[in-house]
Amino acid sequence: MKPKLSLRIASIIMLLHDVGHTIGHLGWKQGTDPVKQEVIRQMTENKFPFMGTTRSFGEYYEGYGTTSILALLLFAALLWILSGAEPRNAALTRKLLVVISVILLGWGIVELIYFFPFAASFSLLAMVLTVIAYFQWRKEPA
Repeated sequence: MKPKLSLRIASIIMLLHDVGHTIGHLGWKQGTDPVKQEVIRQMTENKFPFMGTTRSFGEYYEGYGTTSILALLLFAALLWILSGAEPRNAALTRKLLVVISVILLGWGIVELIYFFPFAASFSLLAMVLTVIAYFQWRKEPA
């Protein structure tokens, strides 16, 4: 497998991760469980001053979820763009792949700790493919 294919697969995995995250995020306030609805009500109705503004925990949750949508999309875009990198840019490409791999590893660990294994599997699989591409790029002439 060539680095281009590894990175394109990783990109598609992160895009699918983004789609799943977006669907889950858009529906976080829905549900029929009265306990869940009470928690959501408490999260969205009660506001606290913080860093010069007043927000609820629900608004912070909404903001974190939305920025995660954008970050996952950024991962997908960067991986796709790097898949088409020219051999003359191999040194820069390898450096970026290291950074992306480390961040994807961290992202996957956070998902394992705070979310669920299915989400983490997307990030960790994309990380493995990115590491594979890194070693494939090392074999390519610079």
